[in-house]
Amino acid sequence: MNTTDAQAGAEPDSDQNVDQDVDQDVDHETDDDGQAEDDDSQAEDDDEPEVSRRDRTLGWLAEDSGVLLPASTARTGAGGSVPRLVLPEEPPEFPRPDTVKGLYMSAWAAGSSTRSQGLIDIAARTEINTFVIDLKDASGYVSYPTEVMTAREAGADQEIRIRDLPGLLERFRVAGIYPIARIVIVKDPLLIRSKPEWAVQDTAGGVWVDSKGLLWANLHDQRVWDYHIELAKEAAAVGFPEIQWDYVRFADAPQEDLDRAVYPGAEGRRRRDAVEAFLEYARAELEESGVAMTMDVFGATTSAQSDVGIGQYWERFIGSVEVALPMVYPSHYWVGSFGIQDPNGHPYEVVRAALVSGLQRSEAVEGAGVIRPWLQDFTLGSPRYEAPEVRAQIQATYDAGIDEWLLWNASSRYTEAALEPAEGYPGGVEPDMRVGGRIVPVSERYVAMALEAEERALARMEADSLAAVGAGVPIADSLVADAR
Repeated sequence: MNTTDAQAGAEPDSDQNVDQDVDQDVDHETDDDGQAEDDDSQAEDDDEPEVSRRDRTLGWLAEDSGVLLPASTARTGAGGSVPRLVLPEEPPEFPRPDTVKGLYMSAWAAGSSTRSQGLIDIAARTEINTFVIDLKDASGYVSYPTEVMTAREAGADQEIRIRDLPGLLERFRVAGIYPIARIVIVKDPLLIRSKPEWAVQDTAGGVWVDSKGLLWANLHDQRVWDYHIELAKEAAAVGFPEIQWDYVRFADAPQEDLDRAVYPGAEGRRRRDAVEAFLEYARAELEESGVAMTMDVFGATTSAQSDVGIGQYWERFIGSVEVALPMVYPSHYWVGSFGIQDPNGHPYEVVRAALVSGLQRSEAVEGAGVIRPWLQDFTLGSPRYEAPEVRAQIQATYDAGIDEWLLWNASSRYTEAALEPAEGYPGGVEPDMRVGGRIVPVSERYVAMALEAEERALARMEADSLAAVGAGVPIADSLVADAR
C-alpha cells in the first residue's frame, strides 16, 4: 500500500474537506496566494536553485516545531482540543466472520460521521462485513487521542482524526462489522524527528534520507518495535480483535541511496531476519491480549525468489502471522509478469496467478498463515477500473482457492456495483468481469480466456508468415511451417 508523509489539516469530524487523502502519493502544498506578485519576482524565483526533496526533508528535521512536547492535550489539525482516550471496562466483542470481505477506511473517513456512515450503509447493502481502520498511517500521526507516551513525545497526537474511537467501534458492533486496526511501522517522520537515533543512519552522519525525501525507522531497533506494540495493545484494549501491521520492511530505494544507509543494531542480521524477528517478538508480546496479528506485504512476494529488496521473503514471514495480505494490484505488476504483457488489463489472470503461487509456497511451511489479498479498487493507467475489473479480482481470488479479500481505495470510495448484494444476486443475474481482454459474464470467463489464447496464436502465425515473406519464403511454405 502506498502512503505519504504529507499531512492534510482537516478536522476529522467535519464533513467539509473529508476528501483530503493522506494516503495518496502527493504533497498537499499550496502557495500563500497561489500566484506571483509580479513578473520580476517570478523571474527571481526561477533563478533560485531547486531544492531537492532530500534537502527539504533534512531542513524539516532541523527545524524547531515550536510545540512543547509531550503536549498535555491531544488536538486536531485545526487546533481543537480532544479528550484523551478512556479505555472501556468491558471492550466490545467482535466475532470473526466466517470469511472476511472488507474495505479500507481511512482515518479521515472514520472520523467523519457522514463518510463512515456511508461505508456502514454499503456494508449493510452488500457482502462487506469488515473495515480496516488506520490507527497510525505513514504520516506518523496516531488517529485517536492515544495515551502512549512515545506517540505524545513525537507529537503524533496533534492531528487527531478520530475523536471518539470507542464510539466508532460501538457503531461497528451494532452494524455487525468486524474492525481491523492498521498500524504503519517504519515509515514515520514524526517519530524520527523526535527520536533520530531510532532511524536508519547515514554514513556521513545523522539520519538517512533517501532521494525521494523519505525517512525510515530502523527495523533492527527494538525500541521501534516496542512503540508500535504499545499502540497495538491499546487498540486491543479498546476492542479491536485484529492488528494489521503495514510497512514491516526496509526502504525500496535506489542502490546509490542504500549505499549510504547504516542500520545500528543489525549485527550481521539480514533484512529478512529483522522482519521475522519483529513478527515473532510482536506475536509473543500480544499473545495475552488475544488479538489476531496480520501483515501487509508486497504483491510480488508471492512469486519472487528474493526478499524483493525490502526484507519480505515469503517463507520467512508466512509462518509468523495468522494472515498475510499481499497487495496483488494488477497495476503494480510489470510487463511480462506471469507471461502477461498487459497486467493492468488482465486483473483476473494476474491476481489468480499471484495467489496460486503464494498458496503453493505456503504448502511447504508448517503453520503457515492464511492468505487474504488486498485487491485494487482504483484506477492507475488503462483500463479504467470499474465493476468488471474489481469483480474479476474477487472471482480470481475464489478460483485460486481463497475465500477472503479486502478492497483498497486510498480515498475510501468504492465501486458498490462490484459487490454482491447482501441478499445475493437475483435469479438469472450474474456479474460481469474483465478477463481475456474483454468483459463477459462470470460464467464465461474460461471461454474468454480460450478465445484470447486463440487470437494470440493466430496473431503469432500471421506475424511469422509476414516475417517469412520478408525473408523470401513463399507464403504457402511459411503457413505449412507454422502449422507444424
